Amino acid sequence: MVVLNKIYTRTGDAGETALGNGARVAKHSARVTAYGTVDETNATVGLAQLHASGEMAAALTRIQNDLFDVGADLCTPDMDKDDEREYPALRVVPSQVDRLEAEIDAMNADLAPLRSFILPGGSPLATYLHLCRTTSRRAERLVVELAATEPVNEAAIRYLNRLSDWFFVAGRVANNNGADDVLWVPGANR
Repeated sequence: MVVLNKIYTRTGDAGETALGNGARVAKHSARVTAYGTVDETNATVGLAQLHASGEMAAALTRIQNDLFDVGADLCTPDMDKDDEREYPALRVVPSQVDRLEAEIDAMNADLAPLRSFILPGGSPLATYLHLCRTTSRRAERLVVELAATEPVNEAAIRYLNRLSDWFFVAGRVANNNGADDVLWVPGANR
């Protein structure tokens, strides 16, 4: 259970923050930058959700919760010590990736194949979903960069990779199942 009864603690005033294992690291460390960008992605999902309803809104809520799971996973290094912890570390699991894949397949089933790249735009929801897509891609790049130097849960990386695909397909769904996609016209303004 998380209890937040005091919002400021002054413990970060010197440019450090605590990880989930209690270790103090610089706020600009690769790990903090990675999970901070996951948090930023979550905020963009909140913007998209302002324009969503029904199953799309429910899916975005699930994704926001999953993104907190990804952040919790990333802020707790030393996966090899998970069995020794007093409280179990929260880790992303393959079933979360599988759910995204199933949702992508279900949304994509009713979409016409693309014959052009599409521009971020169309409906407000689609535009925000494309913002989610690009922010989640940046988060993925930062997590992959972190994984080049420190152990990272592979399921968290796969989750972020599928998530950007999910946002792309959901953006097409939000554009009248692709009928209102804004197509890229190469060299149109030469």
